Amino acid sequence: MDLCRPMRVESINGKKYILVIVVDYSRFTWVKFLRSKDETSDFIIKFLKMIQVRLNVPVRRIRTDNGTEFVNQTLRDYYEEVGISYETSVARSPQQNGVVERRNHTLIEATCTMLIYAQAPLFLWVEDVATTWFT
Repeated sequence: MDLCRPMRVESINGKKYILVIVVDYSRFTWVKFLRSKDETSDFIIKFLKMIQVRLNVPVRRIRTDNGTEFVNQTLRDYYEEVGISYETSVARSPQQNGVVERRNHTLIEATCTMLIYAQAPLFLWVEDVATTWFT
């Protein structure tokens, strides 16, 4: 799980961040667009509940970087309550979270390529990321 850097241009809906969630085993990816980092904790809790209900499989481990959006008391309390093991990578070591970091790079690179090729306005980056994610 990782939060992409803030985009230089806001989307039509005012989104600036991309939360990318990747399953280590299958590499299945979910993407959520956020207006601010503050939305991250609430979405993660809703997402984990949704996954456990829809897939009927408990989430056992979460790996993120040491960003403040992931390392906070709200999430720690939730993880402890539901029994999720939480791992963080060492500072300045994106290699330890390599699966999601690679996916971030692929999404951003493909998005830039599509925007340049289509000569589309930059505020359409959300639509391009969504297209890349589904293909």
